[in-house]
Amino acid sequence: MKYNKSIAALLLIAASLAANEPLQAAANNAAPRQLTLDEALRMTREHNPKARQASEEVTAADARVTESRSAWFPRISGSAGYRYIDPVSKIDMPTGTMQFMPNDNYDARFTAEMMLFDFGRTASTVDLAKAGRNSATIRQDITLRDLSLATVQTFYSVLFLQEAVRVQDKEVTALRTNLDNMQKRYAEGAATRFDLLTTQVRLAAAGNRKIDYQNKLRNQEITLRRLCGLEENAPLNLKGSFDITAADMDSDKLAASALDHRPEMLLARENLKAASSKKSLAVREFLPKIVGSASWGTANGYVPDIEKMRTNVAAGVELQVPIFDGFRKSAALREAAAMKRSAEQQQLDAEQISRAEVQQSINDLKSSAEKIESTRLQVSQADLAAKHARIRYDNGLATTFDLLDAEAALAEAELAHLQARYEYVMNAYSVRRASGDLIRQ
Repeated sequence: MKYNKSIAALLLIAASLAANEPLQAAANNAAPRQLTLDEALRMTREHNPKARQASEEVTAADARVTESRSAWFPRISGSAGYRYIDPVSKIDMPTGTMQFMPNDNYDARFTAEMMLFDFGRTASTVDLAKAGRNSATIRQDITLRDLSLATVQTFYSVLFLQEAVRVQDKEVTALRTNLDNMQKRYAEGAATRFDLLTTQVRLAAAGNRKIDYQNKLRNQEITLRRLCGLEENAPLNLKGSFDITAADMDSDKLAASALDHRPEMLLARENLKAASSKKSLAVREFLPKIVGSASWGTANGYVPDIEKMRTNVAAGVELQVPIFDGFRKSAALREAAAMKRSAEQQQLDAEQISRAEVQQSINDLKSSAEKIESTRLQVSQADLAAKHARIRYDNGLATTFDLLDAEAALAEAELAHLQARYEYVMNAYSVRRASGDLIRQ
């Protein structure tokens, strides 16, 4: 009886595993989740190491601001010590020797020290740290924008190469059909050996171009996975097209937006603020500062019982005046003045570059839009020419070279049209970048 129950249990387990196998296979063979451009941008901003590095640099810069404010707060420390002194002050008296200080000296205390007034030195240091934090934030925006643009370019490069492979595969299929017909005609004596070899050479060349496109596609997919933080062998199923909303081409409006929002301009302004703060700090290094201190502790050495530990307090105010520091402050002042002049030139250069890049990107966008229209006409003409060449060839009115040239011209026109659409998308994003858009979506 137990034997029969064991067999029944094994059969049930086997049936359960058999039923789960199709479900597991279906899960393994399921199509990968579609990856949109917005999703790719989000993944890049969240998972790319450069994005995380820029975020940590902002955190470090924020910590430097807190560190610079520390001079406004008291510094509290504790200390304890022991000193042995010999000889010590003594007086011989009739009643014996009187010792005014012990050989073994103990001291323990808490000390608080605080800068009371430094003529704005700490305030300038804080302003300099704030400018550094703002600069780190802007550099983070630049990093994320550049990563986003790289993701956009790679995303559309994958789409472009996928379409290019399809176009090239279409040409290869047509050439194989021509080769089959040519072999039949050659066997019937209606075509020459040269016609057959020409078709074979054209087919081999088209196959090589397809291999090149496939290799470029694999490389771009590797780059896209790296940017998005995907695993090396993660499947890619991109969802997107080259049909995007026409970009704004108002150069004056875009140039004004670039001067107000472009991160390079904002960074140049922050660098100028930092240089001004550094110059202000260098000037204040020549000024005195007032420091107050207070301490509470216990020590021995008080007469009449010099060995007894007694509580004591101390407080004071100190004026510190710089007199000579080996020309360090004067050199720092010259450095700060030069850095401010350099920041002013950097801001001027950023303005000129922003205006130039806006105009250049608009020119490129207009050119690519014109190419789309011209290449669309070329595709229509090449497609009609290929159809006519096929009909004429089938009726003996066209040569093999006419047919091959017509089909090659069609593939070339389709690739040119695809290239023009790809360039339009890239130039549209270049316009957005030049005008100060951070390309978040």
